[in-house]
Amino acid sequence: GTANVGFAVLDQQGTRLVPVWYDCLRTSPGQPMSERLMRIATAIRDIIRNLNPDEVAMEDLFFGASAKAALSVGQARGVCTLVCAEAGLLVCDYAPAVVKQSVTGYGRADKQQVQRMVQQILGMSEVPRPDHAADAFAIAITHAGSLALPTQVSRVGVRA
Repeated sequence: GTANVGFAVLDQQGTRLVPVWYDCLRTSPGQPMSERLMRIATAIRDIIRNLNPDEVAMEDLFFGASAKAALSVGQARGVCTLVCAEAGLLVCDYAPAVVKQSVTGYGRADKQQVQRMVQQILGMSEVPRPDHAADAFAIAITHAGSLALPTQVSRVGVRA
């Protein structure tokens, strides 16, 4: 959505996935939507410039939310997709249930299960927080596992 956008970058080194960086951008509900979307675009441009990812994966829009929430998420996803396309990056989308299935083996896993599995898969000493960043790692893990990828490739997960 536009309130919290999780980002995660990992490297694939052979069959091993290595966490590089993660964060969560928070915007204020009091800000005009145009300013919130501009902050998201700026953050993605900075990530692309500073971390030079090869591909981007995003979570598909979840329609279980209200129409207003779905519109907000759609706007944030549109901004993310546009900025990545401008940079010439491939953008792949994954449904939430596909991400949960990929990371935990169960498509209806709860947030804590996803967070613990992300921690375990990436060999992290702590669960990545906030949960939006852990979700972004889960999306990047799903993407890395879905393709036959060369080694030394940087992947980005984005959860809008």
